[in-house]
Amino acid sequence: MPELSNWLAYALISLGMVLTPGPNMIYLISRSICQGRAAGFISLGGVALGFLVYMLCAALGITALVMAVPFAYDALRFGGALYLAYLAWQAVKPGGRSPFQVQSLPQDSPRKLFTMGLVTNLLNPKVAVMYLSLLPQFIDPNGHGSVLMQSLVLGFTQILISVSVNALIATLAGSSRCFLSLDRDGRWYSAG
Repeated sequence: MPELSNWLAYALISLGMVLTPGPNMIYLISRSICQGRAAGFISLGGVALGFLVYMLCAALGITALVMAVPFAYDALRFGGALYLAYLAWQAVKPGGRSPFQVQSLPQDSPRKLFTMGLVTNLLNPKVAVMYLSLLPQFIDPNGHGSVLMQSLVLGFTQILISVSVNALIATLAGSSRCFLSLDRDGRWYSAG
């Protein structure tokens, strides 16, 4: 078990990081607004699984290998950039509306929502870097239990905080549908 002061400091840093907007938050908000809270929670399940994968990789030392082999890190980084470019293209492709104009997203199946949440998180190298550079600073290899157990406790703390905050965000975004003039099918009302 990590020392209490280390655990509290890591929890506060994790809270600060989840409150900083990023791809996961944007994805969850967009799906919650367009498809409701249930879609936001399904998407959050995929995001949570992505956190679990990264946390287990970090705890088992696999993330260190990815960071030690520049090609593996570059592949992850470029994969994430290509995915974000794909999402941007979907928003601005010819025949579409202005990227600044509010528009509805297509209704996706629960399977696609979950998968997109997972992919959004896995293609975000910030998470891997966080676990590789931040997590070790809060682990004491001398006298506070095994390094693996400390890594797991801290990792699950980060996941719990992230899922809790993102669940609140998905709930608020899903509840804001009525204020944003969406009908039950996620289509925007015409103002005319």
